Amino acid sequence: MRLTDRVRSISYLKAHAAELLRELVDSQEPLVITQNGEAKAVVLDVATYDQLLETSALLKLLSLADRQAEEGMLEAAADAIANYRLEG
Repeated sequence: MRLTDRVRSISYLKAHAAELLRELVDSQEPLVITQNGEAKAVVLDVATYDQLLETSALLKLLSLADRQAEEGMLEAAADAIANYRLEG
């Protein structure tokens, strides 16, 4: 996907909003909106946006787990299960 092929001006967006929304949903590719020739916003369909949020959340969890492993905050699975059974 090349964003340079997916650039529209804000005036084009205003004049063709319904068409662009259909295109966004069908292609599931972002659309860059420009104002005075400068990129100002990126528009996504809802499904792509949700997927992006889920990916971001997963990356945050992986980063946290990696940091905890580096800091030695690990526990053997058998110990964790035993502790869980004691607390539960």
